[in-house]
Amino acid sequence: MADDLSLDLFPGDGESTDSPPDEASAGSVAPSARVPELKVWSVSQVNRAVRALLESAVDALWVGGEVANWTRARSGHCYFTLKDEKAQLRCVMWRTDAERLPTDPDEGMQVRVFGSLTLYEARGEYQMSAQRLEAEGAEGLWRLAFEKLRRKLEEEGLLDPARKRALPRFPATVGVVTSLSGAALHDILTVLRRRAPWIRVVVHGARVQGEGADLEIARAVDGLGASRLCDVIIVGRGGGSLEDLWAFNLEAVARAIAACPVPVVSAVGHEVDTTISDLVADLRAPTPSAAAEAVAPDAAALRALMKGVPERLGRALRGTVSRRRQGLAEDLARLRRVMERRLAPARQTVDIGVQRLEKAVAQVMERRRGDLAALAGRLQALSPLGILERGYSVAQDSGGGVLRRVEDFPAGRTFVLRVSDGSVSAESRGGVRRRASEEET
Repeated sequence: MADDLSLDLFPGDGESTDSPPDEASAGSVAPSARVPELKVWSVSQVNRAVRALLESAVDALWVGGEVANWTRARSGHCYFTLKDEKAQLRCVMWRTDAERLPTDPDEGMQVRVFGSLTLYEARGEYQMSAQRLEAEGAEGLWRLAFEKLRRKLEEEGLLDPARKRALPRFPATVGVVTSLSGAALHDILTVLRRRAPWIRVVVHGARVQGEGADLEIARAVDGLGASRLCDVIIVGRGGGSLEDLWAFNLEAVARAIAACPVPVVSAVGHEVDTTISDLVADLRAPTPSAAAEAVAPDAAALRALMKGVPERLGRALRGTVSRRRQGLAEDLARLRRVMERRLAPARQTVDIGVQRLEKAVAQVMERRRGDLAALAGRLQALSPLGILERGYSVAQDSGGGVLRRVEDFPAGRTFVLRVSDGSVSAESRGGVRRRASEEET
């Protein structure tokens, strides 16, 4: 910083204008004397000169104070005021610097700002052009941004332990989202080859730090999830500073993990590091190697497990059959009881109907028998046999023809006399007389 901040904005011709002219010279001016011509500056020229003086005279510096009136314009530039108990300082942070902030500071937050003093010429207001902004205290704005996003996701239920899915016990394919050049990928592949060499690994490379890394990680998770190639996905990277791991604390990564259709294991940094992706994932692993151990069964343990499979399978089948048989018997008993309850009213109705039908049939038969007897009596009365029963007889020739007239009985003719209980052979002797009426005729 320059020691002397004074600047002569209106220089003369080397003569001082501080003292007034003496009386002798004030009365008249020699014709040959030239009056110095005054230079008039514009407001823009003055502000430009002051800006140049301010920017050249004061080096970049850190200023601490309380944030007030923080505003992020649509252009991405941020405007705010730094203040303390006695004064305030207007500040601006241009978009390229503001994009590096993990979050906007809260109103009244104590911060320290690094930048240069300058002048906004259009208004003649001096201000600070901020290049960096840090909150006072451990991790500052990074921790504030972490807590803001954590609360937001928690309110949406994305951190609820109930929504976390169990990892598949024997995955056939494991997806990995990490840097292709990082040590994390080497560690994961080494553990998988050692524990379960039969597992297929699908790797989707992505940058794991720096601007735009969060979007690459999110696209990689979305791509592996949509491909349906993997049974489980590991998302992670090796250790680093909080700023190095920050891509895993951003909303795009958190939502991609939450929306993934297969379980996701988050393995970011070391055991002491905790990120938003750890909180959203179905399982948090302290390191990438631990994530590989979590998803891959140990081959030796698997072989030991397989030795007892036949016996356990037999017991399970016998138990299943026994339970099914018992359940079937209980179901049949319940069905029988239900059918009995449902059929009992129907049976009673049928019995009553049968009794009524039998009674009706008996009544009909009785009436029919009476009618038949009456008809039989009438028929009997009209029947020749009935006539014979009353003492009459019928004369018939040998052919069964009925002999009705006197001339049918010439002397010496044989015929049969039909009576009620049989027939009698007879012979005509002649002398048969007609009825009186016939004789008279």
